[in-house]
Amino acid sequence: MTAAPNGKVSAERRTLWIVLLLNAAIAVGFFATGLAGDSSALIANGVDNLSDTAVYGLSLVALSRGIRWKTRAATVSGVMLLIFAGGILIDVGRRYIQGSEPIGPTMMVMSAIAGVVNYLCLRLLQRLKQPDVNLRAATTFSFNDFISNGGILIAGALVLWLGANWPDLLVGLATALIAIKGGIEILRDARTETKTNTETA
Repeated sequence: MTAAPNGKVSAERRTLWIVLLLNAAIAVGFFATGLAGDSSALIANGVDNLSDTAVYGLSLVALSRGIRWKTRAATVSGVMLLIFAGGILIDVGRRYIQGSEPIGPTMMVMSAIAGVVNYLCLRLLQRLKQPDVNLRAATTFSFNDFISNGGILIAGALVLWLGANWPDLLVGLATALIAIKGGIEILRDARTETKTNTETA
């Protein structure tokens, strides 16, 4: 297999650095507002963005490696997403039993800001030509984040309107389910890529 042109690798590296830094900043924002606003959905997305940041860092390292290393990195990404989903399910269950008082306006403002940032990340990743399995995993992460942000916005409005915590818990649950779906897709893609390269070797 021929090596990727230097220009292509440079563009991928630059894009991954941008989305890594943006996701790190958004993760901090989600944690701060999630704790202040007692929101499972915001904390769930903070954990999600933090795991994304780690995966983008892994993708940066994988850029200069062979396809086998890249598929392994993508596999780690998929497993991390599934672990994250399990943690969110536990947090939602805890808040359901113990109760919570999420603040609707805080959820809405933070989700709107994060939605803009995640949409920018998604567009940047989608501009990359012929992405490998690792970059496809990164795109899956950003797409999941963007969908989750929309859910938080709606949940925040419902919390404000109804004065109940179930919309927040519902979005936390939905975020976990989306993460499970994305993790399975990433693992399936990595397995297919490994099988294809084994057959052509």
